[in-house]
Amino acid sequence: MLWDKIQIILNKKHWSLVRLAKESNVNYETLKKYKFAGQEPSFSKACKIADALGISLDELR
Repeated sequence: MLWDKIQIILNKKHWSLVRLAKESNVNYETLKKYKFAGQEPSFSKACKIADALGISLDELR
């Protein structure tokens, strides 16, 4: 998953990382690792992020 794609969607929705954490139920610190350390999320967390953003997992690929 490329964080750039997530960031584009966050910008369009005017969401912060904190908002994504709340909407996806993925810990804020975990999202920071994905964004800043380049870590890849597990399948279940990727699903939560995609669901919160209203997109399919394919769109994150």
